[in-house]
Amino acid sequence: MLYCYGEKSTLRMLDEIVFWKRQEEEHTVVIRNLTRDLEEEYIISLESWEQAFAQSEGLAARYVEAIIRAHYNIDSNLRGQIYQFINFSLNQSKKFIQFLNTLTKESTAIKNNQTAIVVINHIRRESDYFIGITKAFLEI
Repeated sequence: MLYCYGEKSTLRMLDEIVFWKRQEEEHTVVIRNLTRDLEEEYIISLESWEQAFAQSEGLAARYVEAIIRAHYNIDSNLRGQIYQFINFSLNQSKKFIQFLNTLTKESTAIKNNQTAIVVINHIRRESDYFIGITKAFLEI
């Protein structure tokens, strides 16, 4: 993410969250479809992650709409809510990576599927990329 957005950088960060939470949501589906013999507990967990990411994506989109309606004049209350949400999104992705680590270590179906391992490693890197840009934004 470029940092030349000035006063619109918060809006740009929310756009990133919309995009990356949609990606993470889709990644849960990819893992389930790629591993047909995946254990039930992991299917249920992935479905829960899918719903959580969809909710985060939706909330980010609502914050984008609120900023636009306010003509980019974000009051301190809204700014605080948004920053709290950005931190939540960051931590959500960290926890998802922890889940992926557990999945690759404990799931027999994943261990026996080299393609799934490669895909999950790619998914992990993408979530890690989101974490990096979010941390950079929060440090500005």
